[in-house]
Amino acid sequence: MLAHAMSPNLKARSALAAASLLLATPALAQAPQAGAPPAQAAPPSQSEGTPPAQAQPVMTKPPELVQQVEAQYPPEALAQGVTASVRLIITIAADGSVADVLPTEPVGNGFDEAAIAAVRQFRFSPAEVDGVPAPVQVEYVYHFTLNAPPQEAPAPGQVQEAPKATLTGQLISRGSRSRVAGATVRCGDDPEAPEATSDADGRFTLEVPPGECAVRVVAQGFQLYQTKEQLKENETTEVNFFLAPSAGALETVVRSERPKKEVVRRTITRQEAQRTPGTFGDPIRVIQALPGVARAPFISGELLVRGSNPGQTATLMDGVRIPNLFHLLGGPSVVNAEFIDQLDFYPGGYGSQYGRAVGGIVEVGTRKGAADTLHGSVKVDLLDAGFFLEAPVTDGISVAAAARRSYIDTLLPAVLPKTEGSTLTVVPRYWDYQLRVDFGAKRGAKSDAEAGGARSSGYVMAFGSDDQLRVVSTGPKTERDLTVDTRTLFHRVKGDWTYRKGALTSVFTPYVGYDALSFNFGVARQDGTAYTVGAREVVALEQSSALTVRTGVDLVYEHQSYDVEFPAPENFEYVAFPGAESVGELVSEKLSLGAFDGALFVEADVKVGKFTFTPGVRGNLQLVGSTQNLALDPRLWVRFAATERTSLKGSLGLYSQPAETFRFISLPYGNPDLIYQRAFQSSLGVDHRFTDVLNVDVTGFFNRRFNNVAQPGQIVAREGGGVVQLPYSNEGIGRALGIEVMVKKNRASATDRWSGWISYTFSRSLDGRTGTQPEGNGGFGGGFGGDGDETYGLSPFDQTHILTLVSSYVLGNGWELGGRFRYTTGRPTTPLNHSFDLYQADRNRFNGTYGPYASARTAGFHQLDMRLDKSWQFQSWTLGVYLDVQNLYNAKNVEFVFNDYRQRREYEVPGIPILPVVGVKGSF
Repeated sequence: MLAHAMSPNLKARSALAAASLLLATPALAQAPQAGAPPAQAAPPSQSEGTPPAQAQPVMTKPPELVQQVEAQYPPEALAQGVTASVRLIITIAADGSVADVLPTEPVGNGFDEAAIAAVRQFRFSPAEVDGVPAPVQVEYVYHFTLNAPPQEAPAPGQVQEAPKATLTGQLISRGSRSRVAGATVRCGDDPEAPEATSDADGRFTLEVPPGECAVRVVAQGFQLYQTKEQLKENETTEVNFFLAPSAGALETVVRSERPKKEVVRRTITRQEAQRTPGTFGDPIRVIQALPGVARAPFISGELLVRGSNPGQTATLMDGVRIPNLFHLLGGPSVVNAEFIDQLDFYPGGYGSQYGRAVGGIVEVGTRKGAADTLHGSVKVDLLDAGFFLEAPVTDGISVAAAARRSYIDTLLPAVLPKTEGSTLTVVPRYWDYQLRVDFGAKRGAKSDAEAGGARSSGYVMAFGSDDQLRVVSTGPKTERDLTVDTRTLFHRVKGDWTYRKGALTSVFTPYVGYDALSFNFGVARQDGTAYTVGAREVVALEQSSALTVRTGVDLVYEHQSYDVEFPAPENFEYVAFPGAESVGELVSEKLSLGAFDGALFVEADVKVGKFTFTPGVRGNLQLVGSTQNLALDPRLWVRFAATERTSLKGSLGLYSQPAETFRFISLPYGNPDLIYQRAFQSSLGVDHRFTDVLNVDVTGFFNRRFNNVAQPGQIVAREGGGVVQLPYSNEGIGRALGIEVMVKKNRASATDRWSGWISYTFSRSLDGRTGTQPEGNGGFGGGFGGDGDETYGLSPFDQTHILTLVSSYVLGNGWELGGRFRYTTGRPTTPLNHSFDLYQADRNRFNGTYGPYASARTAGFHQLDMRLDKSWQFQSWTLGVYLDVQNLYNAKNVEFVFNDYRQRREYEVPGIPILPVVGVKGSF
C-alpha cells in the first residue's frame, strides 16, 4: 500500500462549477455601446466603459478546456501520501487564455501553489456572451490523487457490464427558486467517479454504481452541497437539490466589461446598493454617496454634478431620457428597486454616444425577466408598498413587471417640525410602474446556424411615474402664506432590437413618450403636456483586436402645449400705477411649440501598445420653429496601462445641450433665438488596485460652461420703440474645478464580513454671465473672493467639501449592519441686511436690502444614517426585515430660508428630522 501511495503517477480532473459573466457596463445619454470587444474584468463598484447593454447578457457558449498542464506534485505531500482537492476561481480572457487564478479555500502542503502554477498554463476555447467572445469566471477543482498500480485485465469472456443506477434532478437556489446552471454533480470525492454538469435549467443526469451515493454539488456563488442518496440497480432516482447561496463578494454576479472610454464611470450593482444605509433599499439613491455629486435640497431631487447647475445632468432609463429620476422630496427613485439591473453614473468625460447634457449622465438599466421559473417580491414599509414579478412565457420569451404606490402623504406631515407660530405642511403622493417583455434566439442555441444565421434579441418596455406634491407654509409670525401645488407625470414605451452577425453589431431603439406638468404658485397656474417620439441606431464593427469603430444616429422630436395663467409682465402688457400690485392683472395663454433635435456620432477604439485612444465626434442639429442651431462636439479619451494594477487616464471634449423647448416661445414669455448651451470638460486621473479587494481612484477635473441659458436675459429694443428685457438669453457662463477621491473595499470571500467606501470631493464652482449685468446682477457676479473679478460669482450650488463614509458589516445568522455619514459645506446665500426697510409705495410692498451676492453660507450639512437587516432563508422563499434610520442623531440641517413680509427676518426651514423606517420584504 505504501508503495502505491508513493507512486509518482498523478491524475488531475476539472470541475467546471459555474460560469458567471464578468460585467462592468456603463454606468450613467442614450443607447449602450454596441458590439464592443470585452476587456479584463473590473470591480463591480467602479469601472469605466461604454454605455450598458439594454438586455441582460446571456452566456451562449461556455468555455471548454482544450489544453491542460499537469501540476507538479508537492514533494513533501507525495512522500507522506497526502492527497487534496484545490478549488480555484479562474478568470478566462476573451481569447481563452487564463488571465487570473485565485484559490477559494486554501488547503496548504504546497497544493495551492502547484495547482495555480499549472492552471495558469491552461488554455480554453473562448466563451461567448450573446454570441460574442467574452471573459468569464469559472470554478475549477484540481484533484491531486495517487494512483494504484494497474491491475491485470480480465480474460476475454470474463468482462461483464457493471450494474448501473441513474440519479437525475434539478439544482435550485435556496430562497429564490432560481435554477443553478453550470454546477458539477458527482458521487463522492473519488477523482475517478463520474460527474455531470447542470444545464441552463439546472437539470443533470448522472449514471453511477448502485448503492449509497455521497452527493457533492459544486457551484460558484453557492455553498458546497452534500447529501446521501440510496440508488437501486437499473432504477432512476429523481431529486431536487436546494443550494444555499454563499455570502460575500462571490454572491454578486458581475458581467463582462466593454472597452473603457470614460475616465470615470461608477457602476453599482443592485445587491450592493439595496443595503446601503439611508437609501431605504433604493439603489439609485446611492448616487448621492458618490464623488462629484453635491447635495441638493431634500425637496428638489436634483443631481448637481461637478459644479453643474440643476437640469444639466441627463437622466436616462434603458437609454431613454426621462424628466426626473427621483420622486419629489428627493426620493425614492421612479424605478422599483427589484427591476434595476445596474446603475451607471458618468460625472463627465463620456463618449460621443451620449449627448444633450453639459453636466453628467445617469443611466438606469433594467433587467429582463427570469428564464427558469416564476420569481417575485413584495415590499412594504412606512413610505410605500410595491411588488415585482418575473417569469418565462415560452422558450426565448420572458416577462417582468413591477408597480409601487406611496402613502407617505398621510405620514410625513406627522413627523415634520411644527414650530410655534409657523407651520410647514408637505403632502406628497407618488406611484410608478414598469413592464418589460424580452424575446430572442431560442434558449440553448449555441451557434449562428442554430439561431438562424445571426443572433437577434430585443425587448419592449413600458414604464411611467406620477408625482403630486402640495407645500403649504402659514403662520402669524411670518405674516406670509405660501401655497405650492405641483404634479409631474410621464409615460414611456420603447423597443430594443439587437442584431449580431460576426464582427457586426446593430442596436435599434425606437420610443414614444408622454409628459404632463401642472404647477400652481399663488395666483399663477401652468398646465403643460409634451409628446415625444425618438429613435437611436448604433452600429459597431470590430475590425481587429486593436480597432473597433462605432457610429450611429440619435433623433428625437417633441411637441409641447401649455395652458397658463399668471400676472402680466409689468411694463409690457400694462403700465404699473401707484398703490396697486400687479397681481390684479392676469394673463391667460394657450401656447404650443414643436422641436427637433438630431445627432450623428462616430468614434473608434484604437489600441497601441499600453495605450488606448478613443477619439470621437458628435454633430448636433436643432430645429425649433424658424430657428436652426448647429453644434460640433469633438472628444478624446486616453488610457495608459502603466502596470497590471495602475492605470492613468484623461479626457477632454466639448458637450452640447439644447434649451428646453418651452423657452423658445415668442416674447414676452420666451426667446425664439436661443442657441445650444455648451461646455468644455477635461479630466485627468489615476486608479490603482492595491489588492484584489481594495481600489483607489483619484481624478481631477476642470469644466467650463458657456452659452448657457441665463434668466433674466438681455435688454433689447422692441420694434416700434421701447425696450424689453428677454426672459432668457445665452449669456450664462460658469467654471468648476476640483478633485475626486474614492477608496473602496469589497468583500474578499464569503468569510470576509466587512465592506465599504470613502468618497471625498473638493470642488469650486462659479457662475456668471457675459454682457451687461441686469438689475440686481440677475443672480450673478459680485466680486467673488474679493479678487476684483466681476464676471464670476460663487455658484448658489457650490459645496466646497463633500465627504461620505459608507460601511457594512455582516454579523452572521442573517444579520447585517451598515452606516453612512455625510458632511457637506453649507450652500452659499446672500445675507439679509437688517439696517433699514425699503418700502415701494407704488407697489405697496417692502423690498429687502441685502449684502454682497453669495457672500455667506448656511451651516454645514452633516447626517448619520444606519440600517439593520435580518433575513430568514426558507427552501423556496426569503423573508427580510429591516430598520433604516435617517438622521440618527437628529441634526437640525437647514434646507430653505425665507423672509417675513418686511424682509426683516429670515426663517430657516430644517430638513427631515430623525426618520426611522421599518420595512418587510418577501421574495421567491
